[in-house]
Amino acid sequence: MAATAFRFHPAAFFSAHPGEAGAKRPLHHCPPHRILVPRRACLLRAKSSNGLPQIGASFGNTNVPAEVLDGRPAGDGPPEQGGSTVSITVVGASGDLAKKKIFPALFALFYEDCLPEHFTVFGYARSKMSDEELRTMISRTLTCRIDKRENCGDKMEQFLQRCFYQSGQYNTEEGFAELDRKLKEKEEGRLPNRLFYLSIPPNIFVDVVRSASRTASSSSGWTRFIVEKPFGRDSESSGELTRSLKKYLAEEQIFRIDHYLGKELVENLSVLRFSNLVFEPLWSRNYIRNVQLIFSEDFGTEGRGGYFDNYGIIRDIMQNHLLQILALFAMETPVSLDAEDIRNEKVKVLRSMRQLKLEDVVVGQYKGHTRGGKSFPGYADDPTVPKGSITPTFAAAALFIDNARWDGVPFLMKAGKALHTRRAEIRVQFRRVPGNLYRRNIGTDLDTATNELVLRVQPDEAIYLKINNKVPGLGMRLDRSNLNLLYSERYRREIPDAYERLLLDAIEGERRLFIRSDELDAAWGIFTPVLRELEDKRVAPELYPYGSRGPVGAHYLAANYNVRWGDVTGDDGSF
Repeated sequence: MAATAFRFHPAAFFSAHPGEAGAKRPLHHCPPHRILVPRRACLLRAKSSNGLPQIGASFGNTNVPAEVLDGRPAGDGPPEQGGSTVSITVVGASGDLAKKKIFPALFALFYEDCLPEHFTVFGYARSKMSDEELRTMISRTLTCRIDKRENCGDKMEQFLQRCFYQSGQYNTEEGFAELDRKLKEKEEGRLPNRLFYLSIPPNIFVDVVRSASRTASSSSGWTRFIVEKPFGRDSESSGELTRSLKKYLAEEQIFRIDHYLGKELVENLSVLRFSNLVFEPLWSRNYIRNVQLIFSEDFGTEGRGGYFDNYGIIRDIMQNHLLQILALFAMETPVSLDAEDIRNEKVKVLRSMRQLKLEDVVVGQYKGHTRGGKSFPGYADDPTVPKGSITPTFAAAALFIDNARWDGVPFLMKAGKALHTRRAEIRVQFRRVPGNLYRRNIGTDLDTATNELVLRVQPDEAIYLKINNKVPGLGMRLDRSNLNLLYSERYRREIPDAYERLLLDAIEGERRLFIRSDELDAAWGIFTPVLRELEDKRVAPELYPYGSRGPVGAHYLAANYNVRWGDVTGDDGSF
């Protein structure tokens, strides 16, 4: 397709911070209800009567003492910012997630002056390691912004000097008691606030929370725990995990992280919808024909098959990442941008959704394939995968929301490994124009000429709208073109990693992008029945070649609802 001359004007269609276009200051991603204060990150604007940031409705465990909120006695307000400190402990510090994502995200926040003036970072794991060995390990994965490299070496050294290590077991209190002693030394009499990031397997979440909460909680400030997915394998195990965590923590202390909610385009989804008049009237069954949520990776399990085989693609991607995006997309306008107002609306969407049925699901598994003289192994060829495994590496599903706004609109999900490309996107296909005057110029298949809005989450973040327009010339020939906003062209700066945004939110107590327990229950309620049926009946996945577009069954599933997958039409919006 020839390049189009049409472009979204960002000022008209896209909400940005005032003065952003020509600004040279570092990118600080403060939401609207916060204010940026130099050296103090993004502080909450709203204050309650006692001077503390406002906190929405509590869904905590009734067994936790009512006077405790966020690990701090109610009414015991903190002193000025300069009198407090934040201690961040990464539990599982020697693991890949910590090395590749968490420590680099913390350094990026430090580099951008988004962390409090007084902070300390501790790594905690079973491995024996000195402070210097931890710093050496961390330094290998630290990078500075592409557009902000001045004083990079100095900044790294300053950050590393605030990093320390404590070795200990996960299921005993001795190591955490020693950690508590070292934390108190670093806190130096300031009001201590403590954040624990559990970068560990889910089977030891409760052991760590029990030990850390008993021996290493802050005595006068707040204590919070970030918990990584998976949050169980089904409704029963997820509920048991929640009940176990709430024996030691209040709901307000638990930050269930889904890093996809921190991605720039997912954050921008509600901005696009609620701050642009052109979109909100169209956001319903009256104008939208179907919605597609697509996730694909161009690589397989590659030695991680042992972990992946225990969960599969539905639990790993669809039940959390894609379902969370769906809830944000489909929710009603919240009362405010307060975390509880937004999460309340998400829960309403999830509770309105039908339970998935087996006939609305297609599963697949990639097999070995040779392309261009290079051989790619199948999932079953991975030595870490149990022999004869039927765990899906691909799944497609049709979901429905039974409410007035979305009744009858199919929400199609598709996620898979070892596919032809790497992408994550939301595709909104609109209905055809009634009585289209140009139907003779379009052809017999009017559905191919409908408008489509695409939000590409990764890679190469973009928003584009497919429209029909006349090709210049004396005849009447129509063409499909893209009105597009390419982030790389519009914003000449590096987009922060999702973990940066979510870590900053957790430090500030902002829960908008974290998952509440009732939200988690509703999400598992949609998928648990079909997961059990797939496993009980040992449904064999359809095989598809490594590097292909996935199993043919996914196309038949979409055809059942008169839908074509938007990423396989040959007009996928690549620029």
